[in-house]
Amino acid sequence: MFNLLAPLSDEFALFNLFRYLTFRTGGAIITALFIALFVGPKLILWLRMKQGQGQPIRTDGPEGHLLTKKGTPTMGGFLIMLALSISTLLWGDLTSGYVWAVLMVTIGYGLIGFADDFLKVSKKNPKGLNGRIKLVFEVGIATVAVVWVMMITRDPLATSIAIPFFKQVLINIGWFFIPFAVFIIVGAGNSVNLTDGLDGLAIVPVMIAAGCYALISYLVGNAVFSAYLQIPSVPGAGEMAVFCGALTGAGLGFLWFNAPPARVFMGDTGSLSLGGALGMVAVITKHEIVLGIIGGLFVLETVSVIVQVTSYKLTGKRVFRMAPLHHHFEKKGWAEPTIVIRFWIIASVLALIGLSTLKLR
Repeated sequence: MFNLLAPLSDEFALFNLFRYLTFRTGGAIITALFIALFVGPKLILWLRMKQGQGQPIRTDGPEGHLLTKKGTPTMGGFLIMLALSISTLLWGDLTSGYVWAVLMVTIGYGLIGFADDFLKVSKKNPKGLNGRIKLVFEVGIATVAVVWVMMITRDPLATSIAIPFFKQVLINIGWFFIPFAVFIIVGAGNSVNLTDGLDGLAIVPVMIAAGCYALISYLVGNAVFSAYLQIPSVPGAGEMAVFCGALTGAGLGFLWFNAPPARVFMGDTGSLSLGGALGMVAVITKHEIVLGIIGGLFVLETVSVIVQVTSYKLTGKRVFRMAPLHHHFEKKGWAEPTIVIRFWIIASVLALIGLSTLKLR
């Protein structure tokens, strides 16, 4: 079988480009983008025909959503998953266990989200799949993926946590690394899910985080660069740059249709799969804690929900007018584009802070 990554003779020197990680990452971005742009209109039309009234809108949510969001189809995350998966399979090194592990989490979480979206649409109920059932499947998929990654990662990295801002500091926590990594993946999936509430709000911060982790993956997978920056070197993790590139391209293609006013929502099909994918990449590259900085917007949205629920149960009072946080600003009268763009700015600043951990040690 012909291997694009194998060295070739001089007369085929052009094909040696396929050996370069940067070239394949660029190819993954363009491929995913064009797949999304080509398939998008047809998929949206099909979803609109099948779903009729589209995604059910929460009656207890912002009043304007009942007018502006009604009739918009959901499950648009399938478009992202399709473009992302095909592009990764075309440009990634399929002999890498890391590639298959991150694809397993992405597709697995996407299927959970699809089941949730399907129940919402078919039963005309915004509640969807039972939360405990979702959590059980999320934990199960993440556990299998984490154990798989631990088996193909060299010791002591396999069970260690890297601490940002410190040179080559690794804390080996043994088998406790499994619940830690599972928490990162499940938490990332649900955090992105909570953030996905306004047109374009979640997809751009996801692309920003994916771009950051494409760079991080390239650096930790390169022994020279990782030694210079004094960060843990993870042989083979460079392939995550290709995956993150494909994710960025697929996200750009989806944004074309999700930009306000959205023609389609990503739904849990997209938000769970994208969040889980980012969490898995963070675990593979040993930058789990940094995800909390780069993806700080998702953390803020999640914390707002936790604070709101806790405060209401303990005191009967709400801290925010509505949670997650973006709905609080809607209730204050901010226009949707204003909230979305300002949240993008926050995500960009946090991403720059997260990237600074590569050098500030």
